[in-house]
Amino acid sequence: MTSISIIGIGNMGSAITAIATKGGAEVQVIARDLDKARALAADAGATAATFGNALTGDIVVLAIPFAAVEDVVATYGAQLDGRTVVDITNPVDFSTFDGLVVPADGSAAAVIAEKVPGAHVVKAFNTNFAATLASGTVGDATTTVLVAGDDQGAKDAVIGFVRAAGLEAEDAGSLKRARELEGVGFLQISLAAGEKIGWNAGFAVAK
Repeated sequence: MTSISIIGIGNMGSAITAIATKGGAEVQVIARDLDKARALAADAGATAATFGNALTGDIVVLAIPFAAVEDVVATYGAQLDGRTVVDITNPVDFSTFDGLVVPADGSAAAVIAEKVPGAHVVKAFNTNFAATLASGTVGDATTTVLVAGDDQGAKDAVIGFVRAAGLEAEDAGSLKRARELEGVGFLQISLAAGEKIGWNAGFAVAK
């Protein structure tokens, strides 16, 4: 059985928890507020843990803002070695809302990969809004999660649990493609923040 630890219980963490449990995964939700983690876990059929408790998942989803990554790495460090670490962040410069806080030739995923070299870092979910993960649709299309990474087994594991929940997932290439995925994520956020699209909408993949 697929085992997944999800750090963060905001809108995205909650939506990914629902997807993972629907697909039959064994899920651990982790938050600083244990009561809130327990409430989410009870609703989803997962288990709850306080931030800093041991990870139980082979897949670890960082459902947190990019600014919180440093704290996660400092707390879990070597526990991430050998695990698939899923970066869902969009490193938007929220002071200007006019760019990303990572180098133009890099990505948040690349930064994380440098910090946890023993892990298999995968970029996924950053081009999806929580509402489209929860509904399973973007307009008339099934929600598609784009997945990038350098380890094929890690990518396949993420694609597998997404598809098991009835959503689409596609291999977007190597971890270098995280740069383009983060550009798409930023554009989508910008459109929603500017009320050009709703937070229950976004880009879809037509087949």
